[in-house]
Amino acid sequence: MFWCAAQLQAQREHLALKFLALNGYETYFPRLREHRVKRGRKIEVAPPLFPSYAFVLIRLQWHTARWCAGVISLILSGDGTPSHVPDRIINDLRARERDGLIDLPKPRRLTIGDPMRVLGGPFEGHLGLYQGMKPRQRVELLLSFLGAQQRVILPKAEIAWPA
Repeated sequence: MFWCAAQLQAQREHLALKFLALNGYETYFPRLREHRVKRGRKIEVAPPLFPSYAFVLIRLQWHTARWCAGVISLILSGDGTPSHVPDRIINDLRARERDGLIDLPKPRRLTIGDPMRVLGGPFEGHLGLYQGMKPRQRVELLLSFLGAQQRVILPKAEIAWPA
């Protein structure tokens, strides 16, 4: 008995989960808890944690799971059998659930003046202070050069968040 991952048809995950259950398979389809604003109202939505993927518990045979409606394929290992997902991963995901949904930690918001480190380019290794985000994933930093402070705009990929 082992868990494996199944790739499902996009936007038809519930169909695939239903047919897997009808064929006797236990499935696990982790979902997130997200709060959004729609038409001026705050609503709670539950998108999938892994869109178009679900975990399937294989007890004896797995071939019928592959051919269920809505299932594109099972994730296979090099020898053509389903790749095993360790039980601890499923248990860890289930341990994070509250009322059937997973709450992800909110990312830390950067504020003006946060220390940042430049990872690449001509200013590599310099420390600077965060000044804000610019269009096209660029960051404005305040760097000290030759006794003066200069504002520079660098790609987000060249900045360590935070230093």
